[in-house]
Amino acid sequence: MKNLRRSIRFKLTLYYSLIVGGTLLGFALASYYYTEQNLLASLDRSLYNEVVWLKNFIEPRASKVKLKKQRIIPKQQAANEKKSPTKLIRKSDEIEIVNIDSTDIEFDAIWNQIYEHTLLTPKKQIIQIKDRNGDILYKSGLGKEDIAFDDVPQDITKLVTIWNTKGQPLRLAVSQDRTMKVYVAYPISEINEVLSNLFFIFIFLIPVAVVISVGGGWFLATRSFKPVDDIARTARAITAHNLDQRILSSGVDDEMGRLIATFNEMISRLQLSFTQIQQFSSDASHELRTPLTIMRGELELALRSKKHSSEEYRKVLSSALEETMHMTVITENLLTMAKADRGLTNFATDDVWLRSIVQELFEDCEILAERKHISVTLGTLDDALIVGDPIRLRQLLLNLIDNAVKYTPEKGSIEISLFREQRQAKIRIKDSGIGIPANDLSKIFDRFYRVDKARSRELGGSGLGLSISKWIADIHGGTITVESEVNTGSIFTVILPLKYQTS
Repeated sequence: MKNLRRSIRFKLTLYYSLIVGGTLLGFALASYYYTEQNLLASLDRSLYNEVVWLKNFIEPRASKVKLKKQRIIPKQQAANEKKSPTKLIRKSDEIEIVNIDSTDIEFDAIWNQIYEHTLLTPKKQIIQIKDRNGDILYKSGLGKEDIAFDDVPQDITKLVTIWNTKGQPLRLAVSQDRTMKVYVAYPISEINEVLSNLFFIFIFLIPVAVVISVGGGWFLATRSFKPVDDIARTARAITAHNLDQRILSSGVDDEMGRLIATFNEMISRLQLSFTQIQQFSSDASHELRTPLTIMRGELELALRSKKHSSEEYRKVLSSALEETMHMTVITENLLTMAKADRGLTNFATDDVWLRSIVQELFEDCEILAERKHISVTLGTLDDALIVGDPIRLRQLLLNLIDNAVKYTPEKGSIEISLFREQRQAKIRIKDSGIGIPANDLSKIFDRFYRVDKARSRELGGSGLGLSISKWIADIHGGTITVESEVNTGSIFTVILPLKYQTS
């Protein structure tokens, strides 16, 4: 259970459900509030319009008739009235019988029309009309209960909430003019019933929706993370012995597709690195085994023979010393590359004038080329200031010059140049040597790679010089390019960024 709570699938499902639940709750609250306000506003408009209609209907007729209260008489009195065209009218505290005339008929017609109008309105709507003295002229929907509200405004309609004798709230619209007071009310319990039904609907639906969202979220999370499980399973099965294996891709350029592509690219880089390490180890073992084998053979031969002179022993020791020096160079280069791979090399950042370095290396090149009678010339020599490590830069250029001398036949030529181009310093080393085949140009900077291994061994090469030179150029933000043609020569160009453009 603890691992389940830590899983991304569980967290996504939880967050998704919380968001859905929070959204539904917010929607429910907003809907409830909006519905309540809308119903109350609609009720207020309805009551207001009803008051306006009643006033507009009665006022034009008020001047033609004498408004009187509808009489409430016993059934016996009503029966007697059928026999006699008289009418019981309340006047102050006395009861008197008057003859029915056309005015009374028109008076009753007004209330009959109002009654017909109330039939078209909601059944629970309450209408009450009083005269200026407070006597009831008309009422509907109340039974024996009267609306008791005294603060009736003049010529405007007021909307208030009151309570009847049973403690039930009523929404009331009231107004009065010079002849009458109009009351129109409606029980708020009707609105509360609608809101209560809406509330119980939300109470039922929100938990159901949350439960569905939990199940749906878990299903979607499981479905979405299935490729991740496949990636983890495949990655777990990949070891150093099967780095050629790849994670199957769906071919869709989505988040999972890009993740799978990234993993496959990483595995490809690891495969390349392992291959290079294996090749590096094999080549290093081979490079060190050869001089050790030579030394062992010569020493064993010298020990078995009892007729060697001191001169012959000197030759054996000289050969052993030469092989030891060769192994020392290989070991130092290996240590340099190993430290470079781990980022442990010291790298100074000083202002370096390349012109002085090139001038010194030109003089060293003349000494190295003297034995083979190679002509060394100095071409363009511009001023160029860069930021870097002068020792490493010297090592870079010396490796290139040493290679040029080694692979240039006797009486050949070497030209060294330094010139500026835009914001770059370019050092060019051109020789008339044996050249490099086109198929090998892209590999010459690989560790231990040599075009002619037999001849490189004969010349004392280890296959690490160009790799070290490229690494030094890289850490200075530069590059090395090469142009070569077999039996014609090669041109190595080192490109380094200037600190600033010199004049």
